[in-house]
Amino acid sequence: MDNVLLAYLLFAVLAVLVTHRYVKHRSIRHIRGPPALSWLFGHSLSIGYQDQVGDQDFAWIREYGTVWRTKGCWGRDILYVADPKALQHIFHKSGYHYPKSIEARQITRQLAGEGILYVEGADHARNRKIMNPAFTAAQLRTFMPLFRRSAIKLSEKWKEQLRVASAEADRTVNIISWLARTTLDVIGEAAFDYQCGALDDSKNEVMEAYRNMFSDSFLFPTKATILFRSVWKFIPDNILRFVEYLPTRENTRFRRTLKVVSRLSAGLIAEKTEACLSGKDENKRDIMSILVKANASEDPRTRLSDKEMISQMATFLLAGHETTASSLTWLFWELAKYPEWQDKLREEIACIRDRVTARGDTDFTIADYDAMSNVLAAMKESIRLHPIVHTLARIAGREDVVPLSQPAISTKGELISEIPISAGQDILISVCGYNRLKEVWGEDADEFNPTRFLTPKEGQVTVGVFANVLSFSGGLRGCIGWRFSILEMQAILVELLENFEFAVPDDKPEIQRVPAGLMMPMIRNKMHLGTQMPLKISVVGGLA
Repeated sequence: MDNVLLAYLLFAVLAVLVTHRYVKHRSIRHIRGPPALSWLFGHSLSIGYQDQVGDQDFAWIREYGTVWRTKGCWGRDILYVADPKALQHIFHKSGYHYPKSIEARQITRQLAGEGILYVEGADHARNRKIMNPAFTAAQLRTFMPLFRRSAIKLSEKWKEQLRVASAEADRTVNIISWLARTTLDVIGEAAFDYQCGALDDSKNEVMEAYRNMFSDSFLFPTKATILFRSVWKFIPDNILRFVEYLPTRENTRFRRTLKVVSRLSAGLIAEKTEACLSGKDENKRDIMSILVKANASEDPRTRLSDKEMISQMATFLLAGHETTASSLTWLFWELAKYPEWQDKLREEIACIRDRVTARGDTDFTIADYDAMSNVLAAMKESIRLHPIVHTLARIAGREDVVPLSQPAISTKGELISEIPISAGQDILISVCGYNRLKEVWGEDADEFNPTRFLTPKEGQVTVGVFANVLSFSGGLRGCIGWRFSILEMQAILVELLENFEFAVPDDKPEIQRVPAGLMMPMIRNKMHLGTQMPLKISVVGGLA
C-alpha cells in the first residue's frame, strides 16, 4: 500500500513538473521563428558568427515581423523583440521587472566590477541617485573646455602627420585608433582628473589594458565558451563570481584590465575622499570628486561602498571612451562615403563660426553646437545606423503581457496583439533591428539620410533616451552618460570637420561590422590587424 501511495506521489510530482515546464515554454511556442539547425547550440552560432552585425536580425524581421522566437543552447526558447510598443513596455513601463540576463551581468562584472551596469532594482536606483549630480547640465558645461582642448590636440597631431607625409599611404589614418586615444584622454581627465597621455604616446598602463580588448576577447567565441555561458543562469551567484579565475585567455585579460583600473581608482578615491573631508577640493569638477562629495552627504545606509565607487570608475573608463570613439568612427565612415553631406556640415559649421566671431567670442558654446541642426542630424543618423551596443539581454522578472505595435502572425496563422510571458523568460532586444524598422524610420531605413531627423515626427512610440533611437537604451536603465557622450562627439566632430576632409582610401577597403561584444569595424580578410577604419584625410584649404 505504501509503495502504491509513493508511486502515486511520484507520478503527481512528475506531472506537476512536466506541466509547469510545458506551460512555461508554451507561452511563446506560438510565436513564429527560424528553425534551429542544432538543439545543442540553437541559433547561438549563427548569431555569434554572423558576417555583419545586424544582418541576421534584419532578415528575421523581414520574414517574421518585429517579434520572433529563436532557440538558445539546450533548446531554450528566446523571445527576440524589436517592436516599439513592446520595447516601451519593457524599458519604460515595467520599472525593474526586466533585469539583465545572468550572462550579461557576469560579463559586466568581469569587465567593470559591480557598478551601475551590474546592479539591479533598488541597488541600481541607489547608484543612480548618487551619480546623478555628476551628469547635470551645469556639470556637463564644465567639461566643454576639456572636450575642445582634446579635439584641438588631435587636430594638431593629424596636421603634424600630414606635414611629413611623403606618400599617399601616409595620408590614410586608422581613425578609430586616434579617436579611442582622444576619448581615453577625455574620460581620464573628466572622470578622475587623471592624465592618460594617450595622444602623447606616453606608456600608460590604462591605455595598454584597454587596447583592442573587445576584438581580442569577444569576437567569435568558441563553442565551449558559448555552452559554458549558457549554464551560468543555473550556477549560484556566490559560485559564479569565481568564473573569472578560470585560466582562459579572455578571463586573464579581463582580470588584468580590471586590476589595473581598480588599483588606479582606489588610490584616487582615497586621495579625493581625504581632500573632500578636509575641504581642499571645493573647486574640483571631475566626476570622481563629484561622486565623493555626493556619497559623503548621503545617509550611511545608502552610500556607495568603496568597492562600488571603484566599479563606477571602471565603468566610466570602459563605456566612456570605447563606445564614443566607435560611434564617431562610424559617423566619419558615412561622411567619407557621402561627401555631399560632409560639405553641408562644413558649411553649417562655417556659418556658426562667423556668428561666434561677429559677437566677439573665440569658441563655440553648447548653444552654438545645438544650433548646428545638420551636424546633430548626421550624428543621430549614424548612431541609429550603427548602434555600438547592438543587442541587449533581459529576462522577465515576473509573469507579464507584452503589447505589440503591430499584430504578429502566430504559427497557426492567427493575429497576435500581445504576448503573455512567464517569469524567467529569456528576451533579446534587437537594438539594431528597432533602429532600422521601416515602420518607424521610413522605407529608406537602411540608408544614411540625416534629413529624417530635421523634421519632427508625430506619434512615435517613446523608446530611446536620445532621438528615440535605442542606442543608449531607455527607461530607468538608460545610459546615465549619454549627454556627456553627445557633447563630446559634437566637440570632436565639429573640430575635425572644420579642419579636415575625409575620403574612402583609393583601395576601397571592405569594412565589416563585426560582433565583438560591441559593433566594431574591421577590414575583411585582415582581422589580425584588430579594429580598423582607414580613411584618407586632407587639410581643408591645404596646409599652411
